[in-house]
Amino acid sequence: MSHFDEYAVGNEIQGVSDIGSVKTDLSQQGSGIGAHAAFLAEGNRLLRCQDPVLAELLDQEIADQCDRLAMVAHASLAHASVLSAAGSALGNVTVEGYAKSRYHPGSRAFDGVEELAVERAKTVFKASYANVQPHSCSSANLSVLFSLLSPGDTFLGLDLDAGGHLTHGAPASVTGRHFQALSYGLDAQGFIDYDQVAKLARKHRPKVIIAGASAYPRTIDYSRFRSVADEVGAYLLADISHIAGLVAAGLHPSPIDVAHITTTSTYKQLGGPRGGLILMGRERDTVGPDGRTKLTALMQKGVFPRSQGTPNPAAIAAKARALALVARPEFKKLAVLIVDNARSLAANLITMGHNVLTGGTDNHMVLLDLSGQNLTGVVAEQSLESCRILANRNRIPGDTKPPLVASGLRFGSNIVSQRGMGTPEMKVCADLVTSILSNVTLLDDTKYVLNPAVRSAARDAVEDLCSQYPVDVYRTLL
Repeated sequence: MSHFDEYAVGNEIQGVSDIGSVKTDLSQQGSGIGAHAAFLAEGNRLLRCQDPVLAELLDQEIADQCDRLAMVAHASLAHASVLSAAGSALGNVTVEGYAKSRYHPGSRAFDGVEELAVERAKTVFKASYANVQPHSCSSANLSVLFSLLSPGDTFLGLDLDAGGHLTHGAPASVTGRHFQALSYGLDAQGFIDYDQVAKLARKHRPKVIIAGASAYPRTIDYSRFRSVADEVGAYLLADISHIAGLVAAGLHPSPIDVAHITTTSTYKQLGGPRGGLILMGRERDTVGPDGRTKLTALMQKGVFPRSQGTPNPAAIAAKARALALVARPEFKKLAVLIVDNARSLAANLITMGHNVLTGGTDNHMVLLDLSGQNLTGVVAEQSLESCRILANRNRIPGDTKPPLVASGLRFGSNIVSQRGMGTPEMKVCADLVTSILSNVTLLDDTKYVLNPAVRSAARDAVEDLCSQYPVDVYRTLL
């Protein structure tokens, strides 16, 4: 029985099928666990009884998360209480607008939840403004860009192959089609080319400059970006989606009071639900492009009604809970471990002969260039997954392979750190990765052969490591 099963069975209240009867049943039993917990417990019971096929798939996901080694940079584990909030009865609430200014009735509890999430976001990031309604960081970025730019306006972002994000101006994104998107890249050592940023900005006078990345392992100099933005009269948008936990913990410079606007997701490193945030510091009263409307007002309208309709109340409740956990001292310890583990993983991979981009990392991310190993990103990803190790293919600067193939591999230390692994375990992980990849025979860009004995030994080693460091949904921080 999984931890989640034990939680559901331990709190199950027989015969409860709606909120009203939950309250009645609790009153009669005097259990004191709360109507919300009882409601979810009954929902779990009914799901198992009435839809065993779906319930079994959900159980399988729990088993997979416990038994595989997730070395990905794009995710973190949510605490059980965060998942509980995300599955709350707030999912039944449909309202538009903001707290105490809704376009629908029935938002009394949700108003309190949203205000709580806003205050916690401001506290965690030392911000003076927070919008907790974006459904993702992509949604947040679109809200910001469509608030600051008109169709055809120019903005500047990191090239996708250099580690940027789709919403930073990639041709496949609406941002690359609706606006004039220009890209800056990396220098010969693989670091952001700040001189190129300045040169492009002076030549093209963009209205927005984006400082942020989805695959960049080094510290970002927001002050340098701001200097360029000020010189050309641009707004600076900092996208900290991947490093938000390190920013909150003080392990990466914060852009909150440097950039005009900061965006982030809440699930990649904050242990939260699917969702995004828009944050501002001392620029909150700065006016927008029209010369009169404050940025705070622009962001409020930019999310609703410009780019989103109804918010997701249950997800906002989960954001509030996750942010409460991030505010605890334990999260700082976790963040320190995340950085230490990534640096250890990078160092061990280098020692074992891998080409680690930039020669290391300052955050949670480690990037490999596989072009000299007769491997492709997709083959490396699939061969590792066959051994129950998760890492994702990633394009690298100058990549000649298409995105679905790629020549790079991206690792992350968030989840292994949440499980309690430390630097000794990172050497074990590097050994496993090396053993698997060095025994892959490439047949073509997408097909390969891996020695069955190597795969079997690796799976056994992963099982042993995962059993030593279980996914514990009751731990203080996950």
